[in-house]
Amino acid sequence: MKYKIEKNSVQETLIIPLYARKICSEIYKNIYQDKTASLLIDKIDYDFSLIEKKKLSFIERFGFLEVAVRQFDLTNEIKEYIKMHPECSVVNLGCGLDSIANCCDNGKIKIYNIDFPDVIELRNKLLPPKEREENIACDLNDRAWMDKIDSSNGVIFFASGVFYYFLKEQVRALVCNMASKFSGGILIFDAANSSAVKMITKTWLKKAEIKNVGAYFSVSDSKKEISSWSKEIKVSSKGYMLGYNDLKDPSVSSFARFLSKVGDRVMKMQIVKISFGEEK
Repeated sequence: MKYKIEKNSVQETLIIPLYARKICSEIYKNIYQDKTASLLIDKIDYDFSLIEKKKLSFIERFGFLEVAVRQFDLTNEIKEYIKMHPECSVVNLGCGLDSIANCCDNGKIKIYNIDFPDVIELRNKLLPPKEREENIACDLNDRAWMDKIDSSNGVIFFASGVFYYFLKEQVRALVCNMASKFSGGILIFDAANSSAVKMITKTWLKKAEIKNVGAYFSVSDSKKEISSWSKEIKVSSKGYMLGYNDLKDPSVSSFARFLSKVGDRVMKMQIVKISFGEEK
């Protein structure tokens, strides 16, 4: 049985990254591997023809590289945190059909996946929770989900390609609420400046014919802009494209590396890390 994804929905935005993770696992094998993505694509009823036609173009390949690098970056941060907190909780905010937390599982951590009810319904069918894992159906803007997270042994939250679709006020409220609730915890997510966010709307959302969904949240100087939100947070960031990997793998062209530098330096593509209170 295949599960149908409706066009022009927020949930549709999870399909493009899923397909991208499948392709980047084929093109950039040494940077990121996602075996789950390939298995899930075969179970989904969705018209991939528009993406399939263009997947070998340079622009599309660079887009797949962006996805591979983001997954690499977040995985790196999560694994480093787990080394220091082997029995912590790992929380995937706006999880979609992402399996990063599962790839980082050391056999001791707790995993929480949070997304809209219809996304969790689909996830439960395609990626049913395993031992020490819970799928939570809830809008991230609803604080109710926070009461379900066990942070007693440390907690790291991550959002992969999620906050672009939030208003800045929503991201700020979420961060402030998390800071007051999860002292000692960590939040990591990808972000970029307004020019880059506009490109998200004009490029892949438009090409995929996803309507009624916009990209809003942007940040240039994350430390300066986000630190002012609360006295309970400490903010740092690293380059999204080259902050964790020099991309000197043979699969990455010199021009792609050049564009990666432009992304980090001009578009301010970054991985933002927010510490809540005193880190445990």
